[in-house]
Amino acid sequence: MPVQESLTRGFIRALGAAPERLQRFIAGPPVDIDGQRLSTEVQMALRLLNALPGSSFEDLPIDQARAQVDAEARIFGSKPVVGLVEDIVIPGAYGDIPARAYLGDPAAPVEGSVVYFHGGGWVVGSLESADSVCRFIAERTNLLVVAVGYRLAPEHPFPAGLTDAVDAFRWVRDTAGERWGAAARVAVAGDSAGGNLATVVCTETVDDAAGGPDFQLLFFPVTDLSTKHRSYELFSDGYFLTEKQMDWYRVDYLGETPPTDPRVSPLLAESLHRLPPAHVAVSGFDVLRDEGIAYAERLRRAGVLVTLQVERGHIHAFVNSTGVGRTSSIALGSAVDVLQQALVAQ
Repeated sequence: MPVQESLTRGFIRALGAAPERLQRFIAGPPVDIDGQRLSTEVQMALRLLNALPGSSFEDLPIDQARAQVDAEARIFGSKPVVGLVEDIVIPGAYGDIPARAYLGDPAAPVEGSVVYFHGGGWVVGSLESADSVCRFIAERTNLLVVAVGYRLAPEHPFPAGLTDAVDAFRWVRDTAGERWGAAARVAVAGDSAGGNLATVVCTETVDDAAGGPDFQLLFFPVTDLSTKHRSYELFSDGYFLTEKQMDWYRVDYLGETPPTDPRVSPLLAESLHRLPPAHVAVSGFDVLRDEGIAYAERLRRAGVLVTLQVERGHIHAFVNSTGVGRTSSIALGSAVDVLQQALVAQ
C-alpha cells in the first residue's frame, strides 16, 4: 500500500473511532431527506471521501479510474484475517476468468459456497475492490467465498461480464465439493452491478439440469437501466454514487443492447417466479434505492421468498466501508447472517 494511501487509511480509521460529537463537527449539520437522516459517521466519511483528489473518477482515463476505485476500497474497507485466500483461474467460454477463493477456517467443515460479483458499474471494480467484503463473509461464516473477476466494459460490453458470471457460477457449483469439500448448496451475491449479475445468473441458469443458485444476496442491485426511479431525483449527486456515474456505466456496458433487455434490467423480466429465495439490501441515500426495493417487491409478488433490508442512514457501497466506524459492519453483518441461515439451515 502506498505511503499516502496508508496514512489516509489510518486517519480515516481514527476518525471512525472518534466520539460522535467530533464526528458530527466534521460531518456538518444533519442531512434529512425523504424522512431519513444520514448517519453521522457515514456523513463524516462521505465528506472525507469527497475531499480526496480525483473523486470524480468517471472523468479520469479508464485505467486511472479503476486504480482509484481499488484504492478507495483499501482505504475504507477492513481486512479481516481468514485462513485461506487463494487466487485461482476459472475456465470460461471465452478464456480463463480470474477469481479468488476465501475460507475463514480451512479446518472447519465447509457448509456451502458463495459466488461473489463485485460492483463498479461493469466498468470499474475488481477482485481487489471486493476483497474486504469477501473476507468479511468468510470470517463470519463457514462458507467458501469465490470472488469473480469478470470482464469489464467498455473493452468488453454486455454480455461479456454476464457470460463470465454464469460460467463462474456453474464451475463453482460443479467443483466446489470436490476441490474444497464444500456442501452442495451454492449462493450468488454481489453489490451494485455485481448484484445485477447475481440475480441475472439466477434467471440464466434456472433450467440447468444441475440447478441454479440456492439463494441470492443482492446489495443495492442495479435492476432497471431503462428508466430513472425517484431516488435518482433525491440523491443525484453528493452521496458517493452519482447520476453522472450511472449514465457513464450505462453507456459503456450496454453498447448496442437496449436497456429494456431483462438480462440488463431484471426488473422488466417477464417472470421471476422460479428464482431462488433472496435477500435484498439497499441504502437510503442511494440513486439505486427505489429500483432495489421495486425488485424485492416484484420477487415477492412472483412468490419468491424475499427479505428486504433498508439501511435508511447509509449511502451506496456500505459493504466496502467496513473499516470506518461501526454502521457498515453492522449492516453487512445482518445481511451475511441471513445468507448463512439460508444456506445452512436447509
